[in-house]
Amino acid sequence: MVNRWITFDLDGTIMQNPFIDYVFPEIRNAICEENRNLTNCVESFVAEHRNRLNQRQYVEAYDWEEIITSYTQLHELNLLINVEEIVKKNCVPGAIYLLEEGILEVLQELKLRGYSLAIITNGYSKFQMPVMNALGLTPYFDRIITPDMIGYAKPDEGVFMELGEVVAHIGDRIDHDIIPANTWGAKAIWINRSLPEQLKSIKLELRTRHEMLRDIILAKLSRESQVNLRAIPREAIPYSVIYKLEELLDIFL
Repeated sequence: MVNRWITFDLDGTIMQNPFIDYVFPEIRNAICEENRNLTNCVESFVAEHRNRLNQRQYVEAYDWEEIITSYTQLHELNLLINVEEIVKKNCVPGAIYLLEEGILEVLQELKLRGYSLAIITNGYSKFQMPVMNALGLTPYFDRIITPDMIGYAKPDEGVFMELGEVVAHIGDRIDHDIIPANTWGAKAIWINRSLPEQLKSIKLELRTRHEMLRDIILAKLSRESQVNLRAIPREAIPYSVIYKLEELLDIFL
């Protein structure tokens, strides 16, 4: 039997990880205890991350352990920071959470309808698995694909090569989810929980035709690419737009 895969992005699509509000602040505090002049260390981590993305070093861009170690070595800090352990320590309610109620029920229903589910995330396995386990997500997925496992990271469409027939990919970013899914030939489904009420109120099949949505996509892609775009590339247009994962049940009947 051939698997029919529905793949999901993780951060910003299904769950909130602890990096921004908990992990990075803890690392910053540890660094500042060694050198009070390094208050902008997190900004430096993010700048290096973006630099690697710009150089298309997609896998290396998400190796936060290596980025932070390189920073501490550059500034000659006598400090060993274990990012994985800090993530695990912060896998507690409030620091991590599912982005909407009923997500687990939606995933279970999709499996009952005959689909195989996979995560395709740019976060490394050692950072993502503790969060997924704590939130009870792991049992719902047949595959969990991370850059350190396969040597690819989004937006490289090579992330889909590990699977057979990819029916659809769901994600919150245009550049890292919609474009590579369209390029691969899967149905690209964009989840936007800030969708205006005017678009929420119309039928799913009509949303992508609405002029307002085109403006929203253009603005989102411009922010993601840090370029003031004047037109939307064809591959940036999603197959469908949803504002909650429950709407997937209206697509995959």
